[in-house]
This record gives sequence, C-alpha cells and structure tokens, in this order.
Amino acid sequence: MDNKVSIARLSIISNFVLIVLKLLVGFFTGSVSIISEAVHSITDLAASIITFFSVKISGKPADEEHPYGHGKIENISGVIEALLIFIASALIIYKAVLKIIEPSEIESVGIGFLVMIVSSIVNMVVSKKLYKVAEKEDSIALKADALHLKADVYTALGVAIGLLLIWITKIYFLDPIFAIIVAVFILREAFHILREAFNPLMDTKLSNEEINIIKSAISKHGNLFCDLEKLKTRKSGATRYVDLTIVFPGNISLKEAHGICDILEEEITKSLKRTEVMIHSEACGKSCNGCKNSERDKL
Repeated sequence: MDNKVSIARLSIISNFVLIVLKLLVGFFTGSVSIISEAVHSITDLAASIITFFSVKISGKPADEEHPYGHGKIENISGVIEALLIFIASALIIYKAVLKIIEPSEIESVGIGFLVMIVSSIVNMVVSKKLYKVAEKEDSIALKADALHLKADVYTALGVAIGLLLIWITKIYFLDPIFAIIVAVFILREAFHILREAFNPLMDTKLSNEEINIIKSAISKHGNLFCDLEKLKTRKSGATRYVDLTIVFPGNISLKEAHGICDILEEEITKSLKRTEVMIHSEACGKSCNGCKNSERDKL
C-alpha cells in the first residue's frame, strides 16, 4: 500500500512542475500546441490526485458496510480519469481550430522545443515507475495514471517535432495541426482506459485466460468430485472473485466435501494471485461409484 501511495504522490509532484513550466513557456511563445500540452497536464494532475486518494481508500480492509472491500474505488477513479482526458481533448481541438482561423507567429521556438523534450523525459521516467508498481499491485488506478503520462511522452514529442519543423520551415500553420493530432492520440488512449476501468463496475467476467487458469487448477483434482457448475467470476480493484458449485457423490460426508473444497480453493488461489474463492457444495443424488478413488479416501 505504501508503495502505491508513494508512486501516486510522485505523479502529482511531477505533473504540477510540468504544468507550471508548460504554461509559462506556452503563453510566452504563443504556441497553442504547448498550451494544449499544459491543459493535458492539468487533467493529468487532477487524475493523479484522484489516483492518490483512490489507492489509499482501496487498500482499506473489508468492513460491515463494504463486505467485499473498497477495490472498486480504483475503477471509479479510472473512469473519472478517462472522462477528464475526453474533456481536455475537446478543449485542445477547440483552441487549435481558433488558431487555424486566426493564425499567429510563435516566438522563441527553441525554448518551447527544449521544454517539450524535458517534459517527455520526465514523464517517461515517472510513467515507467507507475507501470512497474501498477503491474506488481494490479492497480487499474495507477495503470490509468501511467497511461496518461505515457500519452504525454508521445504528445510532447509530437509537439517538439512540430516546433522543430516550424523553426525550419517558418510554416506556423503546423502548430495547431500538431495540436489536433495530439488531441486525437489522447482520445484514443482515453477510450482504452475507460473500457478497462468501466468493465469491472458492471461485474464483467475475468478474461478467458484467467478463467482457463481457474479451470486448469480445478481439473488437477477432477477425480475428487463429480462435476463443476455455475462458475462465475468478477473483479473489484486488484481482487478477483470466483464463485462456483462443486457436485459431489451423494454418499460423501460433509467433512470429506469440505476437505475437497479446501484443496480446490488453495489450488485456485495459488494459481491466480489476489483471488477470493467461494465454493458451494451440491449432492448429485447418487453414489457415483465411478468417482470413488483412493485419493479421496485419504482425506
């Protein structure tokens, strides 16, 4: 938890510093593409703040009011971050269109180019750190924040290239064009973040790969029971929830059935980290002599 909070705090600090730098240079040079990058960074700062609080809340243990924990706050955070990016993209396109209608020269192109390069390097370093922690902790909020910064890396580079071309060609029309390209790229990233963050809020099932891992773990002990039914899965934050029904022979004791459920639960949680398993037991209504074996007799 401390690791998640620390990296989220780093994202806030880096975004704040870059916003100040981009706004100062953007207004000084009159470059709409640099200002658009500053607007994008403002949404990143808001997203980083949301991420910071969401990872703190998501780490709280389950309580009476939230028996399944607080993990979905990260998904809500991811959805809000994606919506912020959509708003920022609309503002960037609006400013760029105005610049196309009323074009103006850009001053101190070299300073703008240098600031964009510095921004790309800073965001690349912080983004990699965020991704590393996001993968380790399986945090959608940190992953969304990392995607924001990753988008900033490419968009800042795009603006830098645009400024370089303007310096070489003196064609100032390129500035708003590159700003629109930046906005389109950001919109694409926002769509992916929104989809990944929103699906768990609808209790969408786990990926086919994860479900196959669950089935494979269960099949290792297939000779201990008759059938597997009603496999349901979902995800809340970093925690996966697996709900399934195991059908046992009618003549098996409750103690034996409970022992087998413990084995299956341990196998699933060992194969798929951060997973909580709920197993329901049902009798098949017959002895199922074909299911009897020496392995179960040892339980």
